[in-house]
Amino acid sequence: MPSFRSDIVDIAYEVTGEGKPVLLIHGFASNQRVNWFDTGWVKALTEAGYRTITFDNRGHGESGKLYDVAAYPAPEMAEDARRLLDHLGIAKTLVMGYSMGARISAFLTVKHPDRIRAAVFSGLAENMIKGFGRSEPIAEALEAPSVDVVTDPEARVFRIFAEQTKGDLKALAACMRSERAKITRAELGQIQVPVLVVAGEVDDVAGRVEPLVEAIPGARGVVLPRRNHMNAVGDRQHKDEVIKFFNSIG
Repeated sequence: MPSFRSDIVDIAYEVTGEGKPVLLIHGFASNQRVNWFDTGWVKALTEAGYRTITFDNRGHGESGKLYDVAAYPAPEMAEDARRLLDHLGIAKTLVMGYSMGARISAFLTVKHPDRIRAAVFSGLAENMIKGFGRSEPIAEALEAPSVDVVTDPEARVFRIFAEQTKGDLKALAACMRSERAKITRAELGQIQVPVLVVAGEVDDVAGRVEPLVEAIPGARGVVLPRRNHMNAVGDRQHKDEVIKFFNSIG
């Protein structure tokens, strides 16, 4: 897998297909392969005529691992994405992020509006504004000697998922403890590109779709019936709605 140097870390990436570019930013403890290839997103988008750009966020997958909590603010992770676009010579792109990737995508859209044609914020909705207050129990679960000693149900799910994706648990714990820079309603209100917000109906990590839609001018939302944070990712309706949205962009 090719990689490039983004400031202090090497970022692994992959480009698939031809056509208009779509930058895909994965969620916490996942990686580009698990989030976008294994769930069928790359196949669906390339068959729809798009070129996908996927990468492993710092601390994840095949990208460099950092163990300093200060190395993982979302705005800086958004700069990794911007530097990847620079590295590939892509002036402007569609972007989609899931969960943590949605937060990164939002910072990318706010800070570099000239680089984004349209954005999909998926798997993180109202809680992008309110914040997610469960960081420490999840970090402690990642650092636990074994998943068997993790009693917090939600934290246990993250630990199991991190093991399934063969994540570096120490790097992921540092990432989870990083400063949770919030995007303000004022910043969201400055977004001028088309935005689609998507989340599962029973996704407590994402929160409700409507508050984030209301904060972004012209945004629209999709609620995936009966889907939670884990099974919303590869949902067929999810893919259909996003491709329809991308196809509507001139």
